[in-house]
Amino acid sequence: MEKEKREILLVALGGNALIKKGQAGTVEEQFENLRVPISQIARLSKRYRLIITHGNGPQVGNLLLKQESCDRVPKLPLEILVAQTQGQIGYMIESTLDSEIMKQRITPQRPLVSLISYVVVDEKGPAFRNPTKPIGPILTEDEAIALPHPTIKTKKGYRRAVASPKPITIVEKREISKLIDMDFIVVCCGGGGIPVIREGRSFYGVDAVIDKDLASAKLAKEVNVDIFLIATDVRGIFLNYDRPDQKYLNTITVTEASRYLNEGHFPEGSMGPKIEAAIEFLEGGGKRSIITSIATIEDAIEGKGGTEIIRG
Repeated sequence: MEKEKREILLVALGGNALIKKGQAGTVEEQFENLRVPISQIARLSKRYRLIITHGNGPQVGNLLLKQESCDRVPKLPLEILVAQTQGQIGYMIESTLDSEIMKQRITPQRPLVSLISYVVVDEKGPAFRNPTKPIGPILTEDEAIALPHPTIKTKKGYRRAVASPKPITIVEKREISKLIDMDFIVVCCGGGGIPVIREGRSFYGVDAVIDKDLASAKLAKEVNVDIFLIATDVRGIFLNYDRPDQKYLNTITVTEASRYLNEGHFPEGSMGPKIEAAIEFLEGGGKRSIITSIATIEDAIEGKGGTEIIRG
């Protein structure tokens, strides 16, 4: 199939693609966990032009914990930590995918690239006036009071709070689009991208965390992706999730998804942003939007797994 005829598929990998619940998060564990989604993505590369985005929550949290545990080196701002994890996870995804493509003897062997990605946000927006995103280690009340940063009380204790603004645009969208046209498999927008603000012709990093699914949906719209798939730790969308009356949804319309979102079925810290991202993608002209588990990416593309959100 000629490359210009192959659709563009964006796979947004959740944090559990690298670190599962209960794991220590060693490098060995992360490489082993990656084989499940990456082996599927390798096979899909025969049929689709591919973009891979990913989360970075545990990795950034570990870097913040290291900073809090050591005063012998200068502290780094959050934008730099996000950049570090983009390089770290990009390398892990790219090297695992390269190995899988060779193992499966997939031809032609498509070139791979990991791209450090900036995402423009609005520093005057409401997210910066009221930071609500908890990051970093769990703190006692006394430790939280002593911090120079805003903090928020969570179920486990106090944590640093940062803004979680909406993405406005992906700075490297033109470069990503050109790479896709050249048949590269592109890994980008890791952790939602490095949050930056625009000042004239320059960009400046800010302390914030962008939701990776919302950033992925923005990128998908800007580079004309056909299929937007969010891979997470559940098999799809549920109403009344984790309750005796929970109900699994194979298919759901944009109208139904919006209504359920407003009714509170999809919490802000878990499924909510995924639903919002899927809706945004379809309303922006995308063809297919799917939410599925890490293990069922291929099945979901074939309509045999996950939940597909459709127009209507």
